[in-house]
Amino acid sequence: MKILVLNCGSSSIKYQLFDMTSTEVIGKGIVEKIGLKGAFLKFTSPSGDKVKLEGAINDHATGIEYILGVLVSEDYGCIKSLKEIEAVGHRAVHGGEAFNDSVVIDESVIAEIERCVDLAPLHNPACLMGIEAMLELLPEVEQVAVFDTAFHQTMPPKSYMYAIPYDLYKKYGLRRYGFHGTSHKYVAQRACEILGRDISTQKIISCHLGGGASVTAIDGGKSVDTSMGLTPLEGMIMGTRAGDLDLGVLTYIMNKEDISVKAASSLVNKHSGVLGVTGISSDMRDIENAAAEGNERATLALDMYDYRIKKYIGAYAAAMGGVDIIIFTGGVGENGDCTRAGVCKDLEFLGLDFDTEVNSSFRAEERVISKPDSKVTAMVVPTNEELMIARDTLRLVGEK
Repeated sequence: MKILVLNCGSSSIKYQLFDMTSTEVIGKGIVEKIGLKGAFLKFTSPSGDKVKLEGAINDHATGIEYILGVLVSEDYGCIKSLKEIEAVGHRAVHGGEAFNDSVVIDESVIAEIERCVDLAPLHNPACLMGIEAMLELLPEVEQVAVFDTAFHQTMPPKSYMYAIPYDLYKKYGLRRYGFHGTSHKYVAQRACEILGRDISTQKIISCHLGGGASVTAIDGGKSVDTSMGLTPLEGMIMGTRAGDLDLGVLTYIMNKEDISVKAASSLVNKHSGVLGVTGISSDMRDIENAAAEGNERATLALDMYDYRIKKYIGAYAAAMGGVDIIIFTGGVGENGDCTRAGVCKDLEFLGLDFDTEVNSSFRAEERVISKPDSKVTAMVVPTNEELMIARDTLRLVGEK
């Protein structure tokens, strides 16, 4: 079975086409700058060449038409006919409390995703546009929604509730939902496969570190707590997001600077994080280079970044009554050996014997980075959200 996976952003569409008989990726790429000048489709051809096609791409439907056209084109195609695509899996960011698993898309599912637009105003509308485009272009093909929030629906109320008037939770659904769920689920399962362990017996702390970052406590294969909240703003210090912040700081800034709610939201979402601290960049590579050259604010940002992650690891180990596996994933988690070393420093009290030499010897590979006799296993597992979406799509379409 061939399954197309779509990840629609506000102005982009990432795609991968899987042959699920072998889970091989036979086509992948990205459409960028949808609705903007200079829009393009960039993809890898079957021969391995990187190809970039520019054109007018005014909306997601047009972008998906471009993708389908490339998949079957004589010059760059990897399939002979669109009839070979038997199902489509969509990354859906927010499913609220309605979905604790992936689901085959029908009118009721679309309506529920629409109801969650207020909770994910940048992502859910894009997902809906992708779904509607596929309904128009390939109406006979079944579609599946895979929610970032679904994995975290196993959290108990003590983890997901906020200490605000309960009526506001009931009225607006204001609670911790968490994100990166597909990634956390994948790396936890994959880590146990690599180690030959039964996930139902393991206490796992998964650190998804990239432009957005979150840490999740996974006990027996289920999410029991996670650092992101109602929105992806809470928790870790990120590229441009402030993460955990005293609400009094925000109201103080709004009062002193006389800025609106919209401006305040932009401040903590787009101009804070390591970018805000350093004034240099939101890219950890740039900040590490600046720190190496003696930039004190860059050094401060790195210390803050590592320290916040370390605090969450300690908190989640306490919440679960221990930890067996600590996983690093995401762009920074997979490639940032300095970040991993900074986070794992002084975690010996948990039973972690970190292998500094192994940690600095690779990039973006599945590797154990603790010593063989370490009571806690630390490891790097590159994430593969698209494969997880394809697997869930195959599981659900096969059930119908």
